[in-house]
Amino acid sequence: MTHINHNDIEGLSCIDDQTACVIAEPIQAERGVLTPSVKWMHALRQRCNETGTLLVLDEIQTGFGRTGTLFSFEQFGIVPDMLLLGKAIGGGMPLGALVSSRDNLMHFTEGPILGHITTFGGHPVSCAAGNAALHYLIDEKLMDGVPSKSTLFESLLKHPRILSFNASGLLISIEFESFELNKKIIDYCIQRGVFTDWFLFASQCMRIAPPLIISEEQIKIACAIILEGCSTVN
Repeated sequence: MTHINHNDIEGLSCIDDQTACVIAEPIQAERGVLTPSVKWMHALRQRCNETGTLLVLDEIQTGFGRTGTLFSFEQFGIVPDMLLLGKAIGGGMPLGALVSSRDNLMHFTEGPILGHITTFGGHPVSCAAGNAALHYLIDEKLMDGVPSKSTLFESLLKHPRILSFNASGLLISIEFESFELNKKIIDYCIQRGVFTDWFLFASQCMRIAPPLIISEEQIKIACAIILEGCSTVN
């Protein structure tokens, strides 16, 4: 297994005809919401095409409107060979999915037969919840409000202690100088009803990922509490 950094065009040369697949997040969520360039994503797609390598995109965190489109790969103008989905797909129920072409998925029918199934895979209650959530997301046009809500967060979260603001729709990261400071501000927020946490591989960054139905008034209240925390904690 080889790791390639986002935006490293030269690093794509390690993908060759012996590479089975490339697995990537369109947005690196746990690194603090890092977004690659469109140029690099196109180069990645082209390199996979040239070498016959499957491009597998992980949209478990970014899928279902979180970034303003149903899937974030749409914003790069590419299409993966396989798509990994979870979290929001279930509408609050446990559900995950692997999406691909029939030809690709037929490979799971042997070696061993049905080797991909799980005991509760495809549970009808979870599938019904996921279906209802998807229809609500689309019918109520929840994605339409994501860009303006993201912009509102960015306009309000201004403070000397906030070193950077990274966002893709309503997947937002604000960076502080250390995990210790971030944790104190997170604790301050939780005690006042704003639930948040930090990123696994960017512990100095606070995660802000509200439901898409959040109102502008709720955004203003949440940001005010975050800023209070920035000014209050030692």
